[in-house]
Amino acid sequence: MFTRSSKWNVKSIILIALIGIIMGVIYTYGFNWAFNLVKMLLVPTGFAPVTDTVFSGLWLMAGPLAMYFVPTPGSGTIGELLASIVEMAIGGQWGATTILSGVIQGATNEIGFFPKKERYQTFTWKSVLTGAFFASFGCFIPSYILYGWSKFSMQVQIVMFITNIISALVFDGVLVKLITNLFDNALKPKVD
Repeated sequence: MFTRSSKWNVKSIILIALIGIIMGVIYTYGFNWAFNLVKMLLVPTGFAPVTDTVFSGLWLMAGPLAMYFVPTPGSGTIGELLASIVEMAIGGQWGATTILSGVIQGATNEIGFFPKKERYQTFTWKSVLTGAFFASFGCFIPSYILYGWSKFSMQVQIVMFITNIISALVFDGVLVKLITNLFDNALKPKVD
């Protein structure tokens, strides 16, 4: 029987490390190439910057997956941080800013669960979607500042803001919850 341990122990650390490694590889070799292709295709339209926000929810998934497997405060932040370190180390295109993004995105994702440990353990739709909503801001605001998005037209900025929230809710919220529901059905884990 699989147990979702809410205690920090060797098993928890290994699980979060594995999630971080796997998601960092998926981010780099799965999502980044698709992102670059779509962005290149949209350059002539003037909406290429929107690609950043349409894809943003994909890069938020390590945090809630870590919180599902290790339902305790801090696990989402550490999971997302490890994924960002792996992404940077194997050639992610954003360099060291990836680590900053990982910490902020993981921490803001935990808002849906924090401060009650029971929220981590039950992993409800409400907690996951709330975490995804706040993670969208943890993704949007630093990028807005770092990459000078304020220079885009107001129309593009509004589209970017809306697509950023939708992307986070769809990928970081709904998709992650559906994935964890599959684990629930297949493994029927208990929480200790």
